[in-house]
Amino acid sequence: MHKLWIYAVIFFLSEEWFLTQGTTKSNVIVNTTTSPLKVYDNRKEAFNLGSDARLICSNKTLTKAVFVIWNIELKHKTCKISFNHEGQSSNSCNDGKSLQNSTDQSFLHIPNFSVNDVGVYKCESTYTGGNENYNIRVGVTAPPVVSAWLEQRGNKMVAVCRAERGIPAANISWSVTGNQSVTQQNNPDGFITVESQLEVPEDTDHANLACIVRHELWEWERTETPKFRGANSLMMGMRIAAVFIVIILGLLIFALRKWRCQQ
Repeated sequence: MHKLWIYAVIFFLSEEWFLTQGTTKSNVIVNTTTSPLKVYDNRKEAFNLGSDARLICSNKTLTKAVFVIWNIELKHKTCKISFNHEGQSSNSCNDGKSLQNSTDQSFLHIPNFSVNDVGVYKCESTYTGGNENYNIRVGVTAPPVVSAWLEQRGNKMVAVCRAERGIPAANISWSVTGNQSVTQQNNPDGFITVESQLEVPEDTDHANLACIVRHELWEWERTETPKFRGANSLMMGMRIAAVFIVIILGLLIFALRKWRCQQ
């Protein structure tokens, strides 16, 4: 009887050991019955005005793609571009946008990028093994046109520096210190004009007066020396007046000599 009890205890402990070993092994088995991979992402991109833009939806190769759909929301319209692995495609944009292929990837081509192409580009890419969705906010960048000049306002000399139609806004500073004001105008088409006005101190050497403009598209800052706007026009007017006077004097001298000859 005592031996039977010992055998029963040994059998129970052995079965517990085998069960424990089996449980540990099952914990390191990778579950292969996973659901398809889904990716959701938001990002921003910007393209230079007038450039050819390229938007990539997914980095998956064409061989794995099942279909790609672009839903495009612009300021004045919405449209859709799509294709599938069977070669079927559709395009309701009708403004030059198209799906194109590189070596092994599909991308959205936007020729001559303009402010009308700014908007939200939603892409859905389904491929073998998963699905990816991207919301891409697309903007435009443009360098400003810079000009600077001097104005006489009563007994004050004012220097004006303007950076017109840039995206994003330019930054303006001066080589000398003084009372200055900055205004920013946001145009309906998205372009931004920044203007800075500086009251030039009386003891300022105009040769050292400069307007300094910075923009994110420029590697280096740009410098403009303000001058009187009417200076060139005044000089040209004086030259024209001088020529006119010379012609009149010549005609008078010619007429006077002719009159003397007749006398």
